Amino acid sequence: MRSTRERELKLDVDGSFELPTLEGEELPTRQFTSTYHDTPARSLMRAGITLRRRLENGKSVWQLKLPRSDAARSEIEEPGGPARVPKGLGGLLAAHLRHGPLEPVATLRTRRSGVRVLDGERRVADVTVDRVDVLDAGRSAGGFVEVEVELVDGDEADLERLGRRLLRAGARASDGVPKLHRVLAPPAGDEPVGASLRDQLRHLLSAQLAELEAHDPGVRLGEDAEDVHRFRVATRRTRALLRATKPLLGEALVPLGEELRWLGGVLGSVRDLDVLLDHLRREVATLDTDQRAGRELLSGLEAARDEARGQLLEALGSPRYRALLDAFATAIAAVPSLPKGADADSLAGQAFHRLRRASERLPAEPSDEQLHRLRIKAKRARYAAELAALGGAASAKRAVDALKQVQDVIGEHQDAVVAEERLRALARARTAVAAGRLIERERARRLARREAYPEAVAVALRAGRKAFG
Repeated sequence: MRSTRERELKLDVDGSFELPTLEGEELPTRQFTSTYHDTPARSLMRAGITLRRRLENGKSVWQLKLPRSDAARSEIEEPGGPARVPKGLGGLLAAHLRHGPLEPVATLRTRRSGVRVLDGERRVADVTVDRVDVLDAGRSAGGFVEVEVELVDGDEADLERLGRRLLRAGARASDGVPKLHRVLAPPAGDEPVGASLRDQLRHLLSAQLAELEAHDPGVRLGEDAEDVHRFRVATRRTRALLRATKPLLGEALVPLGEELRWLGGVLGSVRDLDVLLDHLRREVATLDTDQRAGRELLSGLEAARDEARGQLLEALGSPRYRALLDAFATAIAAVPSLPKGADADSLAGQAFHRLRRASERLPAEPSDEQLHRLRIKAKRARYAAELAALGGAASAKRAVDALKQVQDVIGEHQDAVVAEERLRALARARTAVAAGRLIERERARRLARREAYPEAVAVALRAGRKAFG
């Protein structure tokens, strides 16, 4: 498989649009046909994932596009014929294939022309005009035209500059959706403002299952640490929602919560090492003469991360994981009716009350473990507040934002604690000086977050009191 990361800008234009004069070289005109595939449940479209087989000049390749948090997309390409999706791509889509076999959902024929914009010898971007026909039984059944700016060696400033140039030439701002979404609209996912607590809970649980399905392929691919992060957050948020609503739901969703705890534990080992490595790589880069020893420390963490990732992939390939996803979907559909008068504000208020009591019980100099437990209480209160915020109240949303700040501050404290523990375990005679320098920095970071956390908690509690009494 070949994987690339693309960052592009899409603009709408009329059929008569012509590119303005751009400095660069004309690109060869291309014509290709793309057949898009999805499961019967259209799970790929819901997840923002695109799968297509492109035929150009007799060459057939399958392309899988995964969304990224920075508005970019990863494109994974593998040769293959029309009979079936190639094995490599099919492995990435295992969580979706449980919905049924892939099937064609649309076929588009594109005629592409354009310019590769150059800045001296720097290849800035490809600016192309795509004239697209929607095919029905091989015949055109309508179409559209769009302009794409795809960065090659350029950056965000280049993308913005070229976008302004094209807008002045008559192009129009676009919502940037994939071509397929211009033919088949993705399922609506509006928040149920004013709905019952049961419907709000089902909506939020459905959103977490959708997050798992959206990031499952990226977790398997392993190119972007953000996939593991968002995948793990979905498991944590779901467990917090189940815990907050247990007084109303009883034991109905307890088995799902237990399975999500298993999955979250496997994810946590990888995510914690991702965070630690990202932070320490920046620190090691500033160690001047001790950089070499610092890199040796990093190699130990990288080996531990590789082992943890292997365990994660084993879990994702297990029948237990597939059963978890199926049980999750079943649980959402089977959420029982809630007692009359039950509301999300009450649940959030109770979570804030527990957070307030926990903060009041802390000694003047709490232990690292006590602060970690306080962060867990803040996290649970945040997810309960997110359920209440579906009602549309601005005060609830402000409470959610304040709790995010608590999580960030105490989370960094915990990261510093873990970093010191890991560095001490890895240090050897030849790396002791580098480890010591890094540990001193982690202690400084830990102290700074200890000084900052009381104010963050106080702000969150005030926001919770205003929102939920």
